[in-house]
Amino acid sequence: MKDPLLVHHRPQWKTHIGFLLAAVGSAIGLGNIWRFPYLCYKNGGGAFLVPYLIALLVVGIPLMILEIGLGHKMRGSAPASFASISKRWEWLGWWQIIFVMFGIVLYYSVIIAWCFNYFAFSFDLAWVQDPGGFFENFLGKTEEITTPFAIGNIQTLILFSLAVIWFLNWIIVFLGVEKGLERANKLFMPLLFFLILILLAWSIRLQGAHQGLQVYLKPNFDKLREPGVWIDAFSQIFFTLSLGFGIIIAYASYLPKKVQVVRDSLVISIVNCAFSFIAGLVVFSVLGYMASELSLPQGEIGNIVKDPISLSFVVFPKTIGMLPAFSRLFGIMFFGCLVIAGLSSSVSILEAFTAGVVDKFHYSRKAVVSVLAISGFLGGVIFTTQAGIIWLDIVDHFLNKYGLVVGGILECILVAWVYRAFKLRQHINHFSLWKLPAFWDYTVKIAIPLVLGTILVNSLIADITKPYGGYPWTAIILIGRDWLLYTLFFAIVVAAHPWKIEPSTRMLSSEA
Repeated sequence: MKDPLLVHHRPQWKTHIGFLLAAVGSAIGLGNIWRFPYLCYKNGGGAFLVPYLIALLVVGIPLMILEIGLGHKMRGSAPASFASISKRWEWLGWWQIIFVMFGIVLYYSVIIAWCFNYFAFSFDLAWVQDPGGFFENFLGKTEEITTPFAIGNIQTLILFSLAVIWFLNWIIVFLGVEKGLERANKLFMPLLFFLILILLAWSIRLQGAHQGLQVYLKPNFDKLREPGVWIDAFSQIFFTLSLGFGIIIAYASYLPKKVQVVRDSLVISIVNCAFSFIAGLVVFSVLGYMASELSLPQGEIGNIVKDPISLSFVVFPKTIGMLPAFSRLFGIMFFGCLVIAGLSSSVSILEAFTAGVVDKFHYSRKAVVSVLAISGFLGGVIFTTQAGIIWLDIVDHFLNKYGLVVGGILECILVAWVYRAFKLRQHINHFSLWKLPAFWDYTVKIAIPLVLGTILVNSLIADITKPYGGYPWTAIILIGRDWLLYTLFFAIVVAAHPWKIEPSTRMLSSEA
């Protein structure tokens, strides 16, 4: 008979499709719609799909299998799962979910708030006269705001929308796994795919769309000789699948005992990449229409896009205003897609941290979610100021290029070398009809750390050679570097606190 003090009552997904939609929702975010098309154009059009697919096979799917298998085996959040392997490594799980919760999601929610504002602006095309000037006005950018330390004023419209986004994050995660996350993603994901398919059917019929598609898909295989193209492809796969966030591990811990880990990993990874590809078709069809209306030659289409943010908040609004009919509806649907994609990812980050705190301290889930939502809103206020976009740029660069990559390398070392990859493979194959071959062990032991290490070294060389974004070194150090160090410090402090129920004991009791 189980000792009632050792039983950990863990929620479960009500349906398997609920888990798949939630995991897909976590993976599909704003980056699929604005960053992938930009990278594809920048790195050789259709030729970029070659390193992208290789990256999916070498890093994306194997690491997705690792995280789903680990969460399912250990029945816990990232900190609980890592602590079950070795208490000395518990800090890594906390570091991952702390810098994601108190870093990435803080500015990510502000970008979703921008999308929410533009969703509202679409009803009367408020930006139509001068999209670029409108966006700068919206952010409050002025000539005086050139460094992050000249913070300026809070933009009240963005602050209000940020409050709305955090309320939605709170209510979805507050309701729990079955009533909140599962129900929300069963609504969000079909709606998101429905909207993107409507936009695709609409956009490819626009005059000049074929010119944009040629730019998007025309292969330039000479680009494949450039190391930066391969680094971009592997980076995009790693980030777009939400790997190293602690999300997939937490979501997998809510699965029942019998589960198809290999099949589910393939489904989640492929659906995410297919969505990115479809989003690219939409984006470049619309850019082709814009170039046609402005009588730009085909070679000039790519010059319209300066960066992913300007693509969504300057180029697309300008194009939407030029549409011959139903421009308001197109804008509503496009920015509605961005809001839904953003929310499906932000709630997963909130859930990953909530799972870690509840696992270790057994606090009330509802209390934890409420405190986190308020903290997240307050922490995001800095990004709603006039200097917010500068803070966003620096924090995003350091947390993604260094935090996630270092966390991913250490995660592979812990699971593949300390715990031993073959033990996790045996667990996965015990339940899966699709068996995991032995070479998967070497992929997570050697290939993935080497690839992520290359990305890390490349980022370090680039940042040492030239200060990122041309920002002052003091700003880069105090905001970017120190954000990582402070979150690491707090991770070590939390990891040192004793567990109410030891992870390994709780895991064994749940299997009894």
